[in-house]
Amino acid sequence: MANLSGTLSILSAMFTPAILVSACGSLILTTSQRLARSLDRQREVAQQLRQNQQQSLTPTPADPAEHAHLSQQLLFAIRRARLLQHAMNCLHLTLSIFIGSILSIGIFELTNISRAWIIAALSVIGAIILLYASALLIRESSLARADVDEETAYLIRFTKPSPAAE
Repeated sequence: MANLSGTLSILSAMFTPAILVSACGSLILTTSQRLARSLDRQREVAQQLRQNQQQSLTPTPADPAEHAHLSQQLLFAIRRARLLQHAMNCLHLTLSIFIGSILSIGIFELTNISRAWIIAALSVIGAIILLYASALLIRESSLARADVDEETAYLIRFTKPSPAAE
């Protein structure tokens, strides 16, 4: 019975970081999807900007307001992609640290070595990096909102209401 309770103790100690590993995995998945959408948006805006610049070489020049709008949209997309890439790096690092803490718990229990400070240090470092990654994602969400606000303001400025709406 002592072996069973010791084994259960090891498994329960390893279970807590495993929940954090699962949380990191979910954040990595959603951040990866956000990054993919952001990069798609960046490519789309860059293509529109290229078309706008090519049109400015024709006899009917491109609209300078649209050019400024597209340039602003491209800057938003670039900043968002960079933030998301940085967040992804942090999340992968956090995932590695939490996996390392799971492994160290198992190794320390199997070898009967008491190094609780290592496990605690790994957990604290992982939590700090996870907090930083969350702050980056909040910043990116705020930037995405500002991007939508700018695009909405641009569209409202150049969209005239239909006569039937008046």
